[in-house]
Amino acid sequence: MSSHHLKLNLDKTELLFMPYKTSPLLDLSISVDGTMVTASRSARNLGVVLHNQLDFKEHIRATARSCRFLLYNIRRIRPYLTTYSAQLLVQTMVTSRLDYCNSVLASLPACAILPLQLVQNVAARLVFNLPKFSHVTPLLRSLHWLPVVARIRFKVLTLAYTAAKRSGPSYLQDLIQHYAPARPLRSAAAGGLALPSFRVKGSCLSQLRSFSTLAPQWWNELPTLLRSAETLSVFRRGLKTHFFRLHLD
Repeated sequence: MSSHHLKLNLDKTELLFMPYKTSPLLDLSISVDGTMVTASRSARNLGVVLHNQLDFKEHIRATARSCRFLLYNIRRIRPYLTTYSAQLLVQTMVTSRLDYCNSVLASLPACAILPLQLVQNVAARLVFNLPKFSHVTPLLRSLHWLPVVARIRFKVLTLAYTAAKRSGPSYLQDLIQHYAPARPLRSAAAGGLALPSFRVKGSCLSQLRSFSTLAPQWWNELPTLLRSAETLSVFRRGLKTHFFRLHLD
């Protein structure tokens, strides 16, 4: 930064150390221009709170808290809104926050995602101005909203499609490979992706949840017709229909 005449704001500089599960816990610190920067357990980057264990619990709590605050304000003006206006307002202010960078939450346990799903349930009831314990599934079906878990998988598979079709970023394309069997098989024409080869027992959790692992696994579970979609818009439309039937029908 000094060679490019850029000033580093040390008051906003954080050190985040992500140790491997067998690494010793180290009290790390670095010195920059005579100022000590000590390690912290979490740091915010582009609106995503990264924890040193990559469990994203703090990020989920922050997202749920901000969404609940917005829903509280929308509820105050809900008597003056039509159902359609309330839906647009919720989708613009709340659903967009639930979808922002949600691919980092891929493969987290259901109990970790539950706070975000509860927020979506409250938002659906608010759109239709229904009581607290109203059944949510018919409301999600009427709004054409996928559950949070499905929305996360939808985002990952959309990125996988762009990488598989060589239209996405090169750093994503390098993480996946098309399945090519050693001898001619019918599965070679199914458009599948090669699964990474590593020992699951000796693999860390972040590796099991990485894009290079989850994308081929989830991609190969899709119907062959869906994987062979010619355009991204056709794939997204078919993928939403597939998840809609899978989760809400």
